[in-house]
Amino acid sequence: MRVSIVTIFPGLFQGVFDYGMIRQARKKDLLQLDLVDLRDFAHDRHRTVDDRPFGGGDGMVLKPEPVYEALQAIQETDQAAPRKALLSPRGRSFDQALAVEYSLLDHLVLVCGRYEGVDQRVADHMVDEEVSIGDYVLSGGEFAALTIVDAVSRLIPGVVSKSGSVLRDSFMDDLLDCPYYTRPAEFRGWKVPDVLLSGDHQAIENWKKREALRLTRERRPDLLKRN
Repeated sequence: MRVSIVTIFPGLFQGVFDYGMIRQARKKDLLQLDLVDLRDFAHDRHRTVDDRPFGGGDGMVLKPEPVYEALQAIQETDQAAPRKALLSPRGRSFDQALAVEYSLLDHLVLVCGRYEGVDQRVADHMVDEEVSIGDYVLSGGEFAALTIVDAVSRLIPGVVSKSGSVLRDSFMDDLLDCPYYTRPAEFRGWKVPDVLLSGDHQAIENWKKREALRLTRERRPDLLKRN
């Protein structure tokens, strides 16, 4: 899988991709990450990529021309059309289902918004969708891009050696994950549930399902309404 990130701060990503599942995916040549500096597509000596909004108001807006040229340059390196997403608080909520969908793509392009926002013509004509990672405002789309790349990379087939652990993750079936315990079986009087020590695999599996449902009902009942 290839992920291209269009950003005015490519240096922000340096080092972050050298850890965890992203590193494993890259090491196995299952994930290629391209950082595309939006300022490379500006045409003045100041490498200007933003301007004041029409109609007045505070802040600056990313201009459409450099974004268009950056996307065109990315497209020229790919025979097929990549899936293009603008990272924006107005977008579709990023969730596990979308992470799975993205992990099956050959090429995903993430456009990082900045400042007050991005010229609306980018959303209307240059990308396939707008995506948000939550109901809050970040200083830029770079942090959202990091979140998406991390969530997607671990789902790429072959990245995680024990794929079953991925399939049991929270949100994979619209439920939170069950609790987990490890040694020692008792610590400061706090004991591991007896069923996990029983060796009865069916009983353990039933316990995990009940606990996942219980936690979801208590903490994220909204997930149950999706079914």
